[in-house]
Amino acid sequence: MIHEPMTLATDYVLAAVSGVAGVLALRAAGGQRSRQNWGVALLALALAAAIGGTHHGFALPVLWKPTVFIAGGASAAMVVGSAFATTRGALRTGLIAFAALKLAVFWLWTWHDARFIWVVADSGIAFALVAALHAVWRDAASSWILAGVGLSLVAAGAQASGFDLHRHFNHNDLYHVIQIVALVAFYRGVRRMRDR
Repeated sequence: MIHEPMTLATDYVLAAVSGVAGVLALRAAGGQRSRQNWGVALLALALAAAIGGTHHGFALPVLWKPTVFIAGGASAAMVVGSAFATTRGALRTGLIAFAALKLAVFWLWTWHDARFIWVVADSGIAFALVAALHAVWRDAASSWILAGVGLSLVAAGAQASGFDLHRHFNHNDLYHVIQIVALVAFYRGVRRMRDR
């Protein structure tokens, strides 16, 4: 029996869009580490959405922690990708080290407390860094990446609001739909990225 059919469906659509975007980003990477890392991030988001959708749809608690861990990996890869696109030298190295440390702390914390609020907090830190990098060191990708961050914040607000449009279309479903649009914006930015 499917427990949350619309959440399962919207998660699976989110996974499909993110997966296609990730594969296309990696195919077009052309040796650009920025695109490679963002491609990995998009594939990780696809995997997290697929596993998370299965968790919601079939009430399988064992799938929740892997969903959370993979989402943390995605946010770290976004920071690394944007670091390659916007910075050089010691600053880039520092940002990559920060992303690795942030991921390690996130995994240790969520091993004991895997509530979704920690995914939101971790993603928020990553989005703040990504937005700051693309706002300060603007390039052809920046407008799209900033649009993706903005849409992701709208999606997070919809999810946090608990607002349900319909009894069969809840706040999680609305979050997924808005996040799909954000992923399209991210992908368009990633296709324009070049390592600095």
